[in-house]
Amino acid sequence: MNSNHNKMYQLCKEHMHSYVLAELVDGTKVDGIITGLDNEYVYMAVPLEHHEQHHTQANPFESSSGHRYGFPGYGPGFIPGPGYGYGYGFPPRRFRRLVLPLAALVTLAALPWY
Repeated sequence: MNSNHNKMYQLCKEHMHSYVLAELVDGTKVDGIITGLDNEYVYMAVPLEHHEQHHTQANPFESSSGHRYGFPGYGPGFIPGPGYGYGYGFPPRRFRRLVLPLAALVTLAALPWY
């Protein structure tokens, strides 16, 4: 590994689980949370734009084949509703996974998340 590669690896390691701004060799800037790292790649959770977020109405208590899972003591097919602390869908997806080659990183800077 060359010295720039080692430097970027150490910076990413120090900022693991932090919100960062990464600049690539082509000038592209990416902001996101570093979620993983290996010798070749940095893995990031990148915020989606509002128009990219999708609301899903999928039922977490129903399999893809339509089988409804019940809760013990409530009988088969019981689906907890809003009164039980569960909604009828999931919140919108807010991040996507991005894998960047360490060799493409030029700079990395921590960003405030608030």
